[in-house]
Amino acid sequence: MKEILTHKIVKLNADTLTPIRIFHQLSGQKKFLLESSVKHEQKGNYSFIGADPYEELIGVGNTTMIINHDSDKKSTVEQHALEYLKEAFQQIELDIPLPFYGGAVGYIGYDTIRSFEDIGEEKTDDLSMPDIHLMIYRSIFVYDHKKEVIYLIAINQDEQSEEVLLKRLRSMQETLQRNLPYQEEKETTFSFQPEISEEKFKEKVRTAKHHILRGDIFQVVLSQRMKADMNGSPIQFYRQLRKANPSPYMFYIDFDEYLVLGASPESLIQTSGQTIITNPIAGTRPRGETKEEDEQLIQDLLSDEKEIAEHRMLVDLSRNDLGSVCEIGSITIPTYMQIEKYQHVMHIVSEVKGRLKEACSSIDALISCLPAGTVSGAPKIRAMQIINDLEETKRGVYAGGIGYINFNNDLNIALAIRSLVVKDNQAYLQAGAGIVYDSDPEREFQETLHKAKSLMEVSQYDAVNR
Repeated sequence: MKEILTHKIVKLNADTLTPIRIFHQLSGQKKFLLESSVKHEQKGNYSFIGADPYEELIGVGNTTMIINHDSDKKSTVEQHALEYLKEAFQQIELDIPLPFYGGAVGYIGYDTIRSFEDIGEEKTDDLSMPDIHLMIYRSIFVYDHKKEVIYLIAINQDEQSEEVLLKRLRSMQETLQRNLPYQEEKETTFSFQPEISEEKFKEKVRTAKHHILRGDIFQVVLSQRMKADMNGSPIQFYRQLRKANPSPYMFYIDFDEYLVLGASPESLIQTSGQTIITNPIAGTRPRGETKEEDEQLIQDLLSDEKEIAEHRMLVDLSRNDLGSVCEIGSITIPTYMQIEKYQHVMHIVSEVKGRLKEACSSIDALISCLPAGTVSGAPKIRAMQIINDLEETKRGVYAGGIGYINFNNDLNIALAIRSLVVKDNQAYLQAGAGIVYDSDPEREFQETLHKAKSLMEVSQYDAVNR
């Protein structure tokens, strides 16, 4: 029998507040901010802000640590974090007409796939971060940009009284009324340095091409990681990023020991009820200096046989990913090979849509899609094995997913690209390129730089000693 949660909602006028302002005024710990640029209205009109989760799930392999902040207790179960969450949320019944009103926020790392597929021996985990880190919130702010209102949502948990809900809502209202002075901080800058040399990356491309020519794979996505000393405020850097590179999926999540921020153009998976959507992106060009140059680059991209073949392959891979969890005959491609423009690059984008089988949950669909073909390759498992052989360290957050899983099991997970991990006063950035049989190593190296440019330019990237 499902547990029916109760809730309280207060709606306020938002004309004097912004999501960044609300985030700044929150006094709690483990704060998050999930946004979508108003320039990408088709991706959503909401920002979500919260702090002080009541529970955390930290997954390493098939072991999950559960931290309950209400009781200040920790426990460990021999169960995968996603399976644990699926069971927990299946016991909840709650319906609020907003895309997200409470639940899990955090990341599902690329290396999560090791629990479900054999991709080789574990790589060096030099950042010492878990495979999965999700924080569960029962009180959040929802900022509706279209209606210019803010929803304050408090959800009943563990049979809390109505007075407890009202007390939490009063505290949330006081947060908005605090009117803390906001001091403008100096721009935050880093000097990123690749962790491997340009020649070493090119050698990895040549090795990948050898696998392709042997018939092991059709395509593989190789990435390189860059590192910088953290100078300044991460939230200030995020503010610079959201202004310089507005994107459909923008995020800032502070886990205390580390934080993740970014502006991703791509959805890993989105579900609403039984509907599931993925948006494969493959095919990249830098933006032109003029409108005419932009148009010329678009035509060049759409006439590039290598880019088109790669995109078609990854659309097919998305269809295959959905095939195991969707009803037969329900998978369609509503959008095929359209150009989406961003501040520094343009991409070819498609949409693959299906209807979940009654026996499958949204988390089953998430597992089926991990990792996206656009950051692994095809065939996916063999490509991941080759990535495991060629890359130096665990990918961690990079190429996994970042976003939310609602109490009603709907989820919206962005692909963890164009993202930054900050830990121990170090910032880490990673970007990849799709390698096929006729790839040019120099061009693929440059593609990783183009993809990272949205973050590197904000941080005044320095290519010395690359």
